Amino acid sequence: MNDRQAMFQEFTEHVMADVMFKLRDIAWIKGDEHERLRQQFTNSHILLIVTGGRGRLRLENVEHQLRQDAIYICPPMSTFGIDPDSVDELQMYVMRFDAFSESKQRRRRLRVLREEHEFPLMGEVSVRSAGQLVLYCDSIAELWQQAGGIDRFRSQTMFQEMWYHIVKNVDFTAQDSATALERARAYMEEHYSQNITIEQLARIAEVSPKYFVDLYKKTYGVSAMDYVTELRISRAKQLMAQSHVKLREIAHQVGYNDEFYFSRKFKKEVGVSPTFYMKSRQRKIAAYRAPIIGQMLALKMMPFAAPLHPKWTAYYYQNYRNDIPVHLSAFRQNENWKANIEMLQEAKPDVIISLDKANEQETEQLARIAPTLFVPYEAQGWREQLLMIGDFLGESVEARHWLAAYDEKMARGREGLRKTLEEETFLILRVFKNELTVHCNRSMNEVFYKGLQVKPAFVTTEDVYDQTVSLADVAALNPDRVLMLVCQEAETLETFKQLKLSAQWRDLKAVRNNRAYLITSDPWREYSALAHNRVLDQCLRLFSGDRP
Repeated sequence: MNDRQAMFQEFTEHVMADVMFKLRDIAWIKGDEHERLRQQFTNSHILLIVTGGRGRLRLENVEHQLRQDAIYICPPMSTFGIDPDSVDELQMYVMRFDAFSESKQRRRRLRVLREEHEFPLMGEVSVRSAGQLVLYCDSIAELWQQAGGIDRFRSQTMFQEMWYHIVKNVDFTAQDSATALERARAYMEEHYSQNITIEQLARIAEVSPKYFVDLYKKTYGVSAMDYVTELRISRAKQLMAQSHVKLREIAHQVGYNDEFYFSRKFKKEVGVSPTFYMKSRQRKIAAYRAPIIGQMLALKMMPFAAPLHPKWTAYYYQNYRNDIPVHLSAFRQNENWKANIEMLQEAKPDVIISLDKANEQETEQLARIAPTLFVPYEAQGWREQLLMIGDFLGESVEARHWLAAYDEKMARGREGLRKTLEEETFLILRVFKNELTVHCNRSMNEVFYKGLQVKPAFVTTEDVYDQTVSLADVAALNPDRVLMLVCQEAETLETFKQLKLSAQWRDLKAVRNNRAYLITSDPWREYSALAHNRVLDQCLRLFSGDRP
């Protein structure tokens, strides 16, 4: 019996008799409902039950291939997101719920079960008779939609019954079978520097080599040998970030006896030669806040340490996590700053670049670790910030070159949109919790309204605003096009769902004409050179169909 099974046995024998489940919401979601599938934060437990199709769940930093013979549980205070393999096929029930137990210290006082030792079911859980769960979900969803309190009550009791079915039918044998590929994958991750063959991996997974090749590609979307290459290149990048490591040594450490073959392989996978990549990584620069990453990448410099997270800094996490050796916490706008300080003390960067938003204690500790540049966030615009960072790093020429290229791109884009849009008006709306606001931040003002010079439907003397409005107010503004910024958390997503169902929303001119667009916090709420370039690209793609 492994630790997970032991925790589960303890839960079923000694805890579950006192557990109460409270369903907060249930929704049946298809893969084309993108806004409900993006990486998002949850305060409650999330239960996912797949009814059709394929996709991948990213729970924090762990990825699961979604299957119909398993359930998936996301714990509170975590982030999760779903990537459909085929937008038209993936279908699932998403249930938000809380689990309670009576407090041992104070009788008749309920406490929420949030920790793993209190509620050990999380991640992927194989279940026998999983098809029965879909029938439960269908009935619960139907009752949930009824207006009467008695129907809602029945949906809650059926939700309790479904949990009884789940717990009675948890299948650790199937779990072990399902993890056979994971064992092979773990072997690759540990032994990538050695000579690995399909025959070895098939023996570990206890299947034939031919079946292993097909099953691995079908499950993970990439071949096993391509994954080994990915692991080797990723480790090579980390070694290249260290000082005084020769290319021959790096090649040998990651499993290549021939450094010239390794060089060709590296350039094919990364796009630049190992020599060029190593030269760009000679200085260990820590980007202490997310916008600093965007400024450094504009200067063609890769941070040695930076805040990375699949939700809070999604773009940088997805594209650069293998290039940045030290991953600082990006949770909720630097909430874990003390842990980040400890990581930097251990990493010993050459220099640190931060925004001037750090508190006094944080500022003092950063300055003790390495020479630190504190970039004025409010007092300077992003252009001045980029030039300041360029001067600090000796890349002022690159900074000016980047700005010139950006301005030329903006001018061409502005001219193209002027011909396409003519006098059409735009409105940016933000949904957060149960509030709808007409919204504009610094990035939107400088790129969208001042840069591209689109015509605002909401006219004000303020550059930055977040004003509460009703749908009647939006209708009175009568925008030709609407951009929607929707916070990715449960309450907000439910508000947005109800908003889209309303007659007032459907009657808006922009909605009738199919000119309402979803935009995301990343990059629209980040104030950096690279983020603004990405916003510009999105605008040109959405409104003109091409890029300059």
